[in-house]
Amino acid sequence: MKKLFGVITAMTTPFDENDQVDIEALEQQTEFLIKKGVNCLYPCGTTGEMYLMSVEEREKTAETVVRKAAGRVTVFIHCGAMNLTDTIRLCQHAHSIGADGVGVVTPSYFGANDRAILQYYVDICAALPNDFPVYVYVIPQCSTNDVSVDLMNKIAEACPQVIGVKYSYRDVRRIIQYLTVRNGNFSVVVGADDLFFPCLMMGADGTVSGCSGPMPEAFVNVYRYFTEGKYDEARKEQFIASKHCEFLQYGGDMSIFKNLLTMRGIRGGHMRKPLLDLESSQLPALKTKLEAFLKEENVF
Repeated sequence: MKKLFGVITAMTTPFDENDQVDIEALEQQTEFLIKKGVNCLYPCGTTGEMYLMSVEEREKTAETVVRKAAGRVTVFIHCGAMNLTDTIRLCQHAHSIGADGVGVVTPSYFGANDRAILQYYVDICAALPNDFPVYVYVIPQCSTNDVSVDLMNKIAEACPQVIGVKYSYRDVRRIIQYLTVRNGNFSVVVGADDLFFPCLMMGADGTVSGCSGPMPEAFVNVYRYFTEGKYDEARKEQFIASKHCEFLQYGGDMSIFKNLLTMRGIRGGHMRKPLLDLESSQLPALKTKLEAFLKEENVF
């Protein structure tokens, strides 16, 4: 089964003036990221405003990215929804369109105990082929529910399709614990972009990075140098990538991502309410910062 690795860009979803998914802009973003050298694409996640989209919109978005990528990079679709029925539908759809795998966030908002979380993934995997890979997506600061290493071991034992975890919290001890699941044969990708290089050195496979969407260059360099064994160069690029993360507010406002894409010639689109676009008065300062970063990296 394929797994996530390297720079895994969590894509934004561009909405047009009529609040519809902008398919052409999504195709532009997909092509931009592939040409910039990211390793994997991850649409319809938190960065993609997943819970603000209908099931049909999420399916259309997934289809667009898979079709445009055309096998040039690995594509995993995030399919977690607010109920099991929609989650299974989205997972089965991802398989049917040729996605390489899926990510599924834990049950959200309502508190779920370990038994309920385990059963959730058992039910999802029972509806999928045995060779279709699934990542458990753990983001307790947003979803309410956490997955301990003991529970992750139980999920991995019960669900052969679960090959890894996307962990989007800044607990390095937990990351180390996850690396021991299934006797170390378990993929760990981190959502904290600024921990990319340190986590690679510990054995993680990559980062699911929203910040790499509008500014992929430094992240791509980190992974390239890492795979070449040039660790000092990778460390230096991580410092640049970490500055980008700070500038991008660590994904705290995806409108920044969308506006930066637009400034780079890729139609970023609008946010979906209740989330709001940046105010026009904020854009000149954003453009100045972008130009400074691109000049620093000799990117034009």
